[in-house]
Amino acid sequence: MNKKIHKIAFLSHLDLNLYLFRLPIMIALIKEGHKVYAICPRGDKFDEFEKYGIEALPYAISRKSLNPFKELKTIRNIYKVIKRLDLDILHNFTAKPNIYGSIAGHLAKVPNIINSVTGLGSFYIQKTKKAQRIRLIMEKLYKEANKKVNHVIFQNSDDMRYFIRKKLVRKDQAVLIKSSGINSSIYDMNNVEDLTIIKLKKELNLSQKIVVLMVSRAIWHKGIKEYYDAAKILSSKYENIKFIFVGDTDENNVSCANEEYLKKPFVSWLGHRDDILNLTAISDICVLPSYREGVPRTLLEAASMSKAIVTTKAIGCKEVVDDGVNGYLVPVRNTKQLGNKIEKLFLDENLRKTMGKKARMKVLEEFDVDVVVKKYLDVYDAL
Repeated sequence: MNKKIHKIAFLSHLDLNLYLFRLPIMIALIKEGHKVYAICPRGDKFDEFEKYGIEALPYAISRKSLNPFKELKTIRNIYKVIKRLDLDILHNFTAKPNIYGSIAGHLAKVPNIINSVTGLGSFYIQKTKKAQRIRLIMEKLYKEANKKVNHVIFQNSDDMRYFIRKKLVRKDQAVLIKSSGINSSIYDMNNVEDLTIIKLKKELNLSQKIVVLMVSRAIWHKGIKEYYDAAKILSSKYENIKFIFVGDTDENNVSCANEEYLKKPFVSWLGHRDDILNLTAISDICVLPSYREGVPRTLLEAASMSKAIVTTKAIGCKEVVDDGVNGYLVPVRNTKQLGNKIEKLFLDENLRKTMGKKARMKVLEEFDVDVVVKKYLDVYDAL
């Protein structure tokens, strides 16, 4: 990409996705003088882009639809938006926008198209015949769509190797950029006052407690059952340990835990919270027993806040933790080992602090937003 001003669009299935995870890249491009667009359905964050000099353009998409006529209409919607922009670069994020954006961008003669695979989703965890069929369809579509793009960016090495092995992407197209980055200047223990910590601990009745925190959606494949089972065992064994779970549930989603399950007496379920920074600050150990991720932001937030981590050897999760250095990795769906590692950290304050310091060091070196944004800019500059 030469030094002239370029028109660059970011396409996603959610305005929130672009706002939470892509905004630093978009702002960096604007600072370089480029014109940046956010193409996404209208949502709570849609109008926020204007504050940063980003023009937001809406389109309609159904995240769960498999109706071919609706999907063709979605491609047409995307095409109509990007055709009139005369783009230099189209950067797509998440599965449907990757596939449909590649097709629409090719039809609109966008000279440079990039796809970002930020994780492969629940269909790669589920073992049902329906999930297998959807995987097969998605991979056929990905294979065709990726023929039309310059690069495919992956957030973890396992997903990248899988795509190359299955011939869904050429090796020369594949780029590894771990995570979307985390702002380590914000997620810093120095930003949380001692008084805030004292007040929040008092509010949640956590005085003199060692706090174990899990932050995620209340979906089973995040490891909800394993976390609750470990909490039940350790809470009965020690009086001064407290397990907290922060995350929304959805009664219409069969993959979600119900409220009755989440309200067990040995875990404080707080539901949705906007004060994750402060909740992480009052915690001593952060846990995510997920079955598969892209690179989980909750772990990056915890690591940036100098917290020791217990997570699984699952794809994506293991990118954040060097086992035995800044936390522990345990097998997926293994409550016993999960509990053992939480217990080990619970019993050793010095170990928690040492691992927490190393967790932040790893973030600063590999996952800080400035480090990650530079890698994206390098990809654009090489076009």
